[in-house]
Amino acid sequence: MSIFDQLEGRRNWSEDDKLILSQVKRLCADVIAPNARHTDSTGEFPWTNVKAINKLGLNGVYIPEEFGGSPMPFRLYLAIVKLISEACASTGIIYATNFHAMKPLIEFGTTDQKARLLPCIADGGLASLAITEESAGSDATGMKTRFTADGDDIVIDGAKLFITNGDVADRILLFGKFAGIEDAKKAISVLIVEKFTLGLEVVRLEDKMGHRGSSTASLRFDGVRVPRANLIGEPGDGLRILLASLNRSRPSIAAHAMGIAMAAFNDMTAYMNDRKQSGRRIVDFQANQFMLADLATDLAMSECWLDHLAGLIDSGTTDFGVEASMAKMRASDLAMRVTTEAVQMFGGYGYCRDYRVERLMRDAKITQIWEGTNQVHRQLIGRSFAAK
Repeated sequence: MSIFDQLEGRRNWSEDDKLILSQVKRLCADVIAPNARHTDSTGEFPWTNVKAINKLGLNGVYIPEEFGGSPMPFRLYLAIVKLISEACASTGIIYATNFHAMKPLIEFGTTDQKARLLPCIADGGLASLAITEESAGSDATGMKTRFTADGDDIVIDGAKLFITNGDVADRILLFGKFAGIEDAKKAISVLIVEKFTLGLEVVRLEDKMGHRGSSTASLRFDGVRVPRANLIGEPGDGLRILLASLNRSRPSIAAHAMGIAMAAFNDMTAYMNDRKQSGRRIVDFQANQFMLADLATDLAMSECWLDHLAGLIDSGTTDFGVEASMAKMRASDLAMRVTTEAVQMFGGYGYCRDYRVERLMRDAKITQIWEGTNQVHRQLIGRSFAAK
C-alpha cells in the first residue's frame, strides 16, 4: 500500500462521505477521464462532463439545504475537486469556480438574495467570479469597473478579462467600484449579474496553453442594469468580501493543483516501473528513486497541510489567510515540479501528446498564476512575520 493510500485510509470519512467519493471516482473513471484528451485537443467546453457532475448534484455539497443543497464538510468538497481535476483539469476548474463565485453569496448574502439566486446553481447552473481587469490583476484595488446607483437599479460600466466560465455562467459575482466613494479600497463593492442581462457582452474567448476545455472570457458591461437587490452587503463592502472569498478559493485551487500533480506522479511511477534502459527498469536507478522520494514526501506534506486547513475551516475558524496562501503556493509549485519531472522521465514520449503528462504540464502552469500569483503569496506569507 502506497503512502497516499495510507493517508486516504486514515481520513475517517463518514459513510455518506464515502458514498459520495465512490460515486465521484466512478464518474471520473467512466466519463470525465475518457473525455479529457478530446476536451484538450478541441478546446470544446466539456458539457458532457458538466451534465454528469450535475446528475450527481455535486454543486449541492456547498449550498445550504434550504436553498436546494445538501451541504457537506469543506474537506469533502476539496477531495471532490482533487478527484475531478486529476481526471480532467479543465472540468475540475469549471466545477471549482462555481464554489469560488457562490460562496460569498452564501456567506454574505441576505436570505432573500440566497433564495432568489442559489437554487439555479444547486440545480446545476454555472457560476463565475469576475475580478481581474487589464489594469487590475494582483492589485485588485486598481479595478475601474463602475457601479452607479440609479433608483432601484445599479448601472454597470466596465470590462473584465480572464474570467473562468464567463461566457456560460448563469450567475456572475462581479466586483467593481461604487460611484461617489473616492477611496479606491472603500469603493470596492460586489453584486450578482444574472445570465442574459442586457448590455453584458462576451468580447472574446482566450486560446490558452492549458485548461483548454475551460472557457476564459473577456466581458464588457455597457450600461448593464441590475436590481440594487443584487448588491451583496453595502457599497464599499467589496474588499472585505473579496479577501474572504479568496481565502476560501485558494484551498480549492490547492486541491485542484494537487489533482494535477497526483495524476502526473501516478503516470510517471507506472511508466518508470515498466520502461527499461540498459536492461533495468528506470525506477531501479538510484537517482530516479531519490527524485521520487522528494516528490512523494512533498506531495504527502501538501496533502496533510490541506487536510489541516480544511479542518480549520470546518471547525469555524475565520483567520486562515496565511495558511490558505501556503497551501495554494506549495501545491501549485509542486504541480509544476511534478509535471515537469514526469515529462522529463518520459523522455521524448513526454513531449508528445500520446501521453497525458504533456497536457498535465501545460495545465499545471496556470495554478501558479491565478487566485494570486505565487509571488504575491510569498509576500503575504513573509509579511506575516514582520513585527507590528
